[in-house]
Amino acid sequence: MINESFWHSKKVCVTGGAGFLGQVVVRKLHERCVKEVFIPQIEEYNLVELDDINRLLEDAKPDLIIHLAAQVGGIGANLDHPAEFFYNNLMMGVQLMHRAWETGVEKFVAIGTICAYPKFTPVPFKEENLWDGYPEETNAPYGLAKKMLLVQAQSYRQQYGFNALFLLPVNLYGPGDNFNPSSSHVIPALIRKCIEAQENGENEIVVWGDGSPTREFLYVEDAAEGIILASEKYNDSEPVNLGAGSEISIRDLVELIANKTGFTGKLVWDTSKPNGQPRRKLDTNRAYEKFGFKSQMLFENGLEHTIAWFRENKKKIS
Repeated sequence: MINESFWHSKKVCVTGGAGFLGQVVVRKLHERCVKEVFIPQIEEYNLVELDDINRLLEDAKPDLIIHLAAQVGGIGANLDHPAEFFYNNLMMGVQLMHRAWETGVEKFVAIGTICAYPKFTPVPFKEENLWDGYPEETNAPYGLAKKMLLVQAQSYRQQYGFNALFLLPVNLYGPGDNFNPSSSHVIPALIRKCIEAQENGENEIVVWGDGSPTREFLYVEDAAEGIILASEKYNDSEPVNLGAGSEISIRDLVELIANKTGFTGKLVWDTSKPNGQPRRKLDTNRAYEKFGFKSQMLFENGLEHTIAWFRENKKKIS
């Protein structure tokens, strides 16, 4: 049930609003008749810089900020740029939330990451497990930088009464995903590998690790809906998972994508490369209890939509 009275007079700023997830969030805001949605472009606002944050807040004058902007990537990108992933994500979020509080923004929605969870979190991951250990090493700098926004949200609510909340989406996928081989996550990377191998007449693809880890994936439309529902209905800084509540092994995922794309060649497992976190599956009960969110897209259907989008758009993708 859409609460149009909540959204009708709101000025909403969506950092990262031109990105993969952000574009869907922005579309859903327009569907809710939000009249003023401000999308800061990176060419105009470098959100790592405080001066740019101040200018953004002056230009947008938002009532609500949905902070999606982040430097993200797969295991390889995290290993190659750990300092950048830590500094840029930390500075973007911490300074923006602080200035949002100082300038009277009514509500701040911070988007965290499943990478914030400890490496050996019991499955399914419950929000109360967040502080039970150190994150998986390959993406710990990114995960910890994002987790500081939870600490900040809770601290600012406690001391200042600031309405900041923190959401933990699992790995996203869907049409419009990042298919750049140097920075993409596992699903778009595998889709591209399989399709390009077919086109180039190659009879094998190389996959990182041994295929044993499990992952959970949330369709981008579902993730955006969860963020919108939380923005509208949730007013607490206890962290909330956003997920589909299911998991699949990387080996099964690769075989499924190969089947869906029509790739019939050999799958070569490069066990010299890291596996990443052993398992990932979220407990999604809190999101349903607090603001009625439950994912809708069946995984195989979502994969088919994503593969079809890549086939239609691959000539435009570098």
